[in-house]
Formats: sequence, structure tokens, C-alpha cells
Amino acid sequence: MDYQQQIEQIVSTAQFGDLIEFSYPIGYSHWGVYDGDGHVIHFAVADESIIMGTVRNCLEQLIPAGDLLLMFTKIRSVPIGDVKVPDGAHVLISNNRHAFTPSTPDDMRLRCDALLGQDFRYDLFSLNCEHFATFVRYGKAVCNQIPARCKNLENEEATAVFQDIVDSGENIRKSFWPFALN
Repeated sequence: MDYQQQIEQIVSTAQFGDLIEFSYPIGYSHWGVYDGDGHVIHFAVADESIIMGTVRNCLEQLIPAGDLLLMFTKIRSVPIGDVKVPDGAHVLISNNRHAFTPSTPDDMRLRCDALLGQDFRYDLFSLNCEHFATFVRYGKAVCNQIPARCKNLENEEATAVFQDIVDSGENIRKSFWPFALN
């Protein structure tokens, strides 16, 4: 099945809150949460200066890894087909890769709404796209794709960063150094 057919299958079968995995041929994945109507909420490229955009674009030419997140990320909702992935990537619903019970749709919606549009300092090991997606679905930030790290182990610091924003009850920029930006 080609990539476009995979997207069409997800759009026709996914439900709000499903984990969407963009599996890259180089051995790691980009993660998001299905938002309905063919959209995914995910860690995307943050608003950036012309210089930073030029640097990122040059690196993307050298490293076939989709959108490279350089230092900063913004949580956005975009059509699944607009997520930039490298050639050979696969996209699938991956609700079975974490050993947790999903939260209620209302709790997932609350988390999505509070975090949408927020900017964060990206960190591969402690605050990445899988941490975000699992926090929305399970209420726990988890990343299972980092080699030599325990699987299904909550990153309590990442969970706290996300939960503090949700608990604030407002979609505002707050300083959660070193993770969030003012």
C-alpha cells in the first residue's frame, strides 16, 4: 500500500485520540494524535527566523528525516497528508505500542485544546513528539523509541510540563524552562 493509500485508510478508520505513527525508514518515528476530519495534532516546526529556516532546510536536504525540529517546536493541527516525511515512510494507527489504558475522549480533548498552539524547547530525550502524543492519550508522557531506555516508563518531568499547562485552564504561553518559551 502506498503512502497516500495509508493516509486514506487512517482518515477512514481513525478515531479522535488515536496515536498516529509516522514510521521513518531510518529507524525512528514521528508521533501525533488523530484530531478527526483527517487532521493530526503533533510537534511541528515552530515559527522561525529566515536564518533558522534556511539552516533547517539545508539540513533537511542532507538528512532525509522529514521536518527537523531544531531547538523549538510548536504543537499544531494539520491535515495528515501535510506532515512532512521522508521517502519510504509509513503512517499507521499505533495504539498498541504503549502499555497504558487510554484516557476518556473528554480528557484527551481537554489536553489537546490546552496544548494546541503552545511552543516548547524540543529535546529528543526529555520532551519530544512521542512524549506529547502519549500524554494526550494516556495522561503520561512516554517515549519507547530511544535505545537503551526502559520501555513504558513515564517521563514525569515531561508529564508535569504538559499537565501544568492543562491545569492552568488557559491556552497561554508560560515559562516552563527549559521546555516552554515565553
